[in-house]
Amino acid sequence: MDTSRSAAAARPSVVSLRRRGPVLERAILDAALEQLSTVGWNGLTMEGVAAGARTGKAAVYRRWPSKEDLVAEALRAALPPVGEAPDCGSIREDLYQLGRRLRDAMLSTPGTALLSVLHECDSSASGRFQAVIFQGVIQPSTELFREVVRRGVERGDVRSDATSDLALDVIPAMMMYRSKVCGSEWPDAYIAELIDQIMVPLLRPSGS
Repeated sequence: MDTSRSAAAARPSVVSLRRRGPVLERAILDAALEQLSTVGWNGLTMEGVAAGARTGKAAVYRRWPSKEDLVAEALRAALPPVGEAPDCGSIREDLYQLGRRLRDAMLSTPGTALLSVLHECDSSASGRFQAVIFQGVIQPSTELFREVVRRGVERGDVRSDATSDLALDVIPAMMMYRSKVCGSEWPDAYIAELIDQIMVPLLRPSGS
């Protein structure tokens, strides 16, 4: 029996689809996101990404010389636009809809990938992703909350001094805390409870 041929047949092979340029790069980035969302930052390997993209490891390293470079680019390319601020006529409903949108983003493949980076990276590695996270997640979501609160001030259902950054951080901070520490998936009822018991009383004008 030809043992060398049998051993070769037993080894999993990576079938190259002979893609090039942006098509291959997109496949590699998608494979990186898939690995992050399933096996996490610690389980992600360049070899695993190459296998998921059905290409060779050298094709990955030619474009991204390190795991950190690859993940930063994958997150940057995948984070979806945040869209327009909801305008439902009340601060309660606007914040509720915005909270649900943030929850859905956290549970998406890019969101799950991002959470794995935040949860698992040590301080030296996570520093590589700070700009990506700030520009792609924190800054745009903060602006949405700011716009919702500003409209509430104009309607009169939010007090005029409630636009501080601390107030705007409450919903994202609570959701991140409950996700990371408590493993909560934030069903609609939890979001409504957060809005009704914390945010609306916090923002309500005095005497109302």
